[in-house]
Amino acid sequence: MEERKYLTTWKRYMPVIRLHLKKSLTEDQQFKLNITDFESAGDRGKSGYTFNINMENGKVTNNISGSAVARDLFEAIKGDDAVKAMLLDKNVKISVGKSFVLSIKTTHLSTYR
Repeated sequence: MEERKYLTTWKRYMPVIRLHLKKSLTEDQQFKLNITDFESAGDRGKSGYTFNINMENGKVTNNISGSAVARDLFEAIKGDDAVKAMLLDKNVKISVGKSFVLSIKTTHLSTYR
């Protein structure tokens, strides 16, 4: 397991992520990440920085073990109490595509499961 080279970068983004997560309750959110922040942390080369994290009630429901960038983002999320509180009773999908835009989609979990 490699060291958490993107964790510091994600922690710097947490205030922005927190704001967009709050706004994502009413509409999907997107914002552009600065690719040089991530390139200086570690070179992903051809594999790039794209990933999806699906969370339900603050727990990851898909496999992110292959992406250090995604794992470190989730680590930063777990360390932020305000964000953790926002994730309760919600389904959240966070993704980064090839254009280096972070997207957040949030839906409320149904109480009728």
